[in-house]
Amino acid sequence: MLNTVYWFKRWFLSTNHKDIGTMYFMFSIWSGLMGTGLSIIIRMELAMPGKMLEDGQLYNLVVTAHGLVMIFFLVMPMMIGGFGNWLIPLMLKIPDMAFARMNNLSFWLLMGSMILLLGSTYVDGGAGTGWTIYPPLSSIGYHSGRAVDFLIFSLHAGGVSSILASINFLITTALMRTGVMLILRSSMLSWCLGVTSFLLVVAMPVLAGGLTMLLFDRHFNTTFFDPVGLGDPILFIHLFWFFGHPE
Repeated sequence: MLNTVYWFKRWFLSTNHKDIGTMYFMFSIWSGLMGTGLSIIIRMELAMPGKMLEDGQLYNLVVTAHGLVMIFFLVMPMMIGGFGNWLIPLMLKIPDMAFARMNNLSFWLLMGSMILLLGSTYVDGGAGTGWTIYPPLSSIGYHSGRAVDFLIFSLHAGGVSSILASINFLITTALMRTGVMLILRSSMLSWCLGVTSFLLVVAMPVLAGGLTMLLFDRHFNTTFFDPVGLGDPILFIHLFWFFGHPE
């Protein structure tokens, strides 16, 4: 019993940057394997004439899930969360990150985001919108079920996770250096993660705003992206890539 409590506190409630970095790596590797499996399905479908899956919506679902898993659950957690948590405190010669509990929270929000994404594939045929979720394909007229709503909430949770992690890295690299570690003496990785974290703090709320507008279009009769109500579907593309390129 005591051993179980120890491991629970070690891995689920840990605020140590090495433990959290290791959890990020384990999560990223698992996500990468899942994304690779989805990629193999795409290649098998395209490798020969005719259909293997016999369902266009299922193929679109696989393409959507592959893109989102690789971007949000492999690249970002590994590059920022994994390497950042392991290397930044070592390079700045500090014992831990600035906000240790927030560091833990950002990881578990990412896990919740993955659960919502996986849940969306089992609801109403899944979300076959492509990983960019462009309207009108993601609007209520073309995806009338709840799958796109699950996807939107998944990206909201992932966005909150990224913002919390970015605030943590930004404050750590800017304000947690030791007396001898001047900012000009900091390693290039510290500079890169600090700048990247600033860009994510600026860009992530724009994606959240675009997704919220899409959610309102789907359920609250707004027309942000509907030309019939004088909306503009290209606006979502601008909002998405204002986030996507810095990210």
